[in-house]
Amino acid sequence: MRTPIRKNDKIPISKSDPKITLKRYQILQNNLSKLKNEIRPTESKEVKELSTTGDYSENAGYQMAKQNLRRTNNKITKIEDLLNRAEIIETKENSEIIEIGSLVKLEIEGEIKKYQILGSLETNPSKGLISYSSPLGNALINKRKGDIIKLLINGGTKIYKILNIS
Repeated sequence: MRTPIRKNDKIPISKSDPKITLKRYQILQNNLSKLKNEIRPTESKEVKELSTTGDYSENAGYQMAKQNLRRTNNKITKIEDLLNRAEIIETKENSEIIEIGSLVKLEIEGEIKKYQILGSLETNPSKGLISYSSPLGNALINKRKGDIIKLLINGGTKIYKILNIS
């Protein structure tokens, strides 16, 4: 008899950027609570019920329920890891130097744009949220109002002037 080859259920935990805002931290806590207190008990109950309905190897419902439970447990593990390593980004009022959490108003080739510098988990450039590890975010860190930054992007140079920091 041949031994079945199983997929590894363990999802490796990637060491993602631990810098997150308090709002994101609270959202993750709520998601974790929902997964632990609502979803996992329901899925565990379903696995238990389906385990009584015949042979495990031929019970598709049982296999699916186990897979769902494993997926939920992996999500819980990932969120717990992130929350344990989290470093809350605290924004300072009236800072003269750009740091993680700062909201920056820039002039780019005559156009004015606002960016907030956050951790890599919360970036969305189209909404003005950039990572401190991105080329622009990295160049802005520790700069002051009035500073000019030149970045080489796609073979061309873009010039950014810092208008305001909040």
